[in-house]
Amino acid sequence: MIEWIEILEILAVMTATIAVALAFAVLVGFVRRIIPKKPSINLEKKKEKIRMSNDKDVAKEGVTFNDIFMFMIAVPLVLLWVGFAGYVIFHGLQDQTVLQQIEGYTTLIAILGGPALLIIKDALDVWKQEQQEKTAFYKIKAQAVIDYNNQAQKQAQMIEAKAQEQEHKMENKK
Repeated sequence: MIEWIEILEILAVMTATIAVALAFAVLVGFVRRIIPKKPSINLEKKKEKIRMSNDKDVAKEGVTFNDIFMFMIAVPLVLLWVGFAGYVIFHGLQDQTVLQQIEGYTTLIAILGGPALLIIKDALDVWKQEQQEKTAFYKIKAQAVIDYNNQAQKQAQMIEAKAQEQEHKMENKK
């Protein structure tokens, strides 16, 4: 049977491997931004890129410190916390020695859980804000559609009224 220390070591190695892979991905992203791309032969694409790069509505997205922080520290911490809590629950139901040392386990879960819960709360707050922005956008879009339909209906009614008025004028002239 594998000791809990060995499982923690395996989890630590897995988390470190994921962190190294993420660090490598971030490094590759930075290198791609630094190294200039080969010039393209197609002039229309080049003109389109220039026109889009001058457009103030196009936002430049890049890797920020917060992105690096989330992938290097926050994600592995939350995964480690959830994994260790799952380990304690699973093995606590099967092995009495885990229940005898439950105070140490709960202390470790609490130490990892404090920052992990803050990270999860912040992530949920960001998600909530995105949902509110999406809802506001759809409300504005729906109101724009309603206004457009009202204006189109008024215009159609006005055109019909003018056509009837013109028809009455033509009948009165006869």
